Formats: sequence, C-alpha cells, structure tokens
Amino acid sequence: MTTPATTGAPADPTVRPAPPWWKLALIGLVAGLLSGAFGVGGGVLIVPAVVLLLGFDQRLAHGTSLAAVVPISISGVVGYLLFDAVDLPVAGLLILGAGGGAIVGARLLARIPQTPLRWLFIGFMLLAAARLVVEIPDRDATLDLTSGVAIGLVALGVVTGVLSGLLGVGGGIFMVPVMILFLEMSDVVAKGTSLLAVIPTGILATWTNHRRGNADLRAAASMGLAGVATSILGAAVAVWLPPRAAAVLFAAFLTLVALRMAVHAAAQHRAARREHPDD
Repeated sequence: MTTPATTGAPADPTVRPAPPWWKLALIGLVAGLLSGAFGVGGGVLIVPAVVLLLGFDQRLAHGTSLAAVVPISISGVVGYLLFDAVDLPVAGLLILGAGGGAIVGARLLARIPQTPLRWLFIGFMLLAAARLVVEIPDRDATLDLTSGVAIGLVALGVVTGVLSGLLGVGGGIFMVPVMILFLEMSDVVAKGTSLLAVIPTGILATWTNHRRGNADLRAAASMGLAGVATSILGAAVAVWLPPRAAAVLFAAFLTLVALRMAVHAAAQHRAARREHPDD
C-alpha cells in the first residue's frame, strides 16, 4: 500500500496540523484575563493570535474564537455574580436585541460598505477612551429600568448585533462603553452584564460555524478551558481596582483595539488598491 510519503505525492493542503497545546493554552490564559477584566469576550485577542501565531485563515479564526469565548465568558460571569455585579434584566434586554441584530448584520454583510462603518466604529472607541480618562464612572450608580431605558437597551442590543455581524467585533467592546458613558451604569456591573449578554450569541454562532466547517472545536476547547481560571481572576481584578484606575485601563484597552482595527483596515485598503489600481 502506497502513501503520499512513499510516492512523493504532495500532502493534502486541506489537512492542517494540530496547533501546539501550549500556544493554545497561553492564548486562552491571556484572553481569559482580558475578558474578565474588561467585560469582553476575548475574541479581540484570540483572532489575531491564532492568525499570526498558528496560521489560521480569517474565517476559521473568527469561528474558533467565538467557540472559545463561550466558556471564557461563562467563567467571567460566574466571577461577576460572586460579587453581585450582573444586572440580569438588563442582560435579557440586550440579548433580545442582539439576536435579531446579528442576523440582520450577517445578511447586510455583502450589501453595506464596511470601510466607512469600520472607521466610524474606530472613531467611537477613541472618543469613548478619551472620555473615560476624563470622566470617572460612578461605581455606586444604579440603572432605573424605565420603559424608555428598556427600549434603549433593546436598541443597543440590535446595534451591537449588527456591528458584530458586519465587522466581526465582539459585543462587549461596544456595549460596555455605551452602558458606562450614556446609561451611567457602574463600570463593574456594565462589564459583568455585557459578558452574560454575549454568551447566547456565541453559542448560536458556534453552532452555525461548526456546521459550515468554520470552527476548530478542539483548539477552541483548549483555549476556552485555559481561559476559565484567568477569566474569574480578571473579574476579581475589575472589582478590586479603584474606579479611576479601572477607567484608565479600559480606555487604554479601547485605544489598543481601535489601533489594531485601524491597521487592519488600512492593510485591506492597500490590498484593494493593488488589485484595482484604476479604481
């Protein structure tokens, strides 16, 4: 019986070697810490890490990241629940809007130009970061859930879902600054509530991506399980940090994410110009 090795035939390019477990674990540990500390899923780190360090293509990176984010987010929510820092009614309203918004965003993906939308989103994150440095969140603030606020939260969920579907960004990176700056929620409660809100979307997206072959569940499990412990630690750090320090660190995090997105957008623009120099 002959094999590709004995016949000199090239290896199947669709077969990708399993990534080293220690690299997956390291990515998961750092992603879990960021997720717990800032109330985001962790995909903002996982996606570039698996692309640059492990050679994943972009579609597989996003699908695998979403799968890894689920256990990381669940762990982070447990941490915030231990400190009574999750608003369950607010999370429910965000989930209600985000589910439909994600579907709309996915359908609009091929119809709406992403470049101006991406730059608007980058601008929003930079403005939010600047405002957080100047305006310290009130950690003792509580949200009065009136009918108007409830409608606003559903709308926030819809916008977050659309942006996630269009730009591939996690919901927390948009929800948390909006809840802190415009709804005047406690920064800790906003982060814990955001983590809870992204879990159902991550589960649904993972199921869809797995059916389409766009998720490496083994790699996702390795990263997700590694991030479980550090996600709880990150939640504890978020609670223990003084409000001023937490606001400055979150502003720095938003700035780094915005800069990463700007570099990616500029690279895409240059690639498009090379392909269509006469446009």
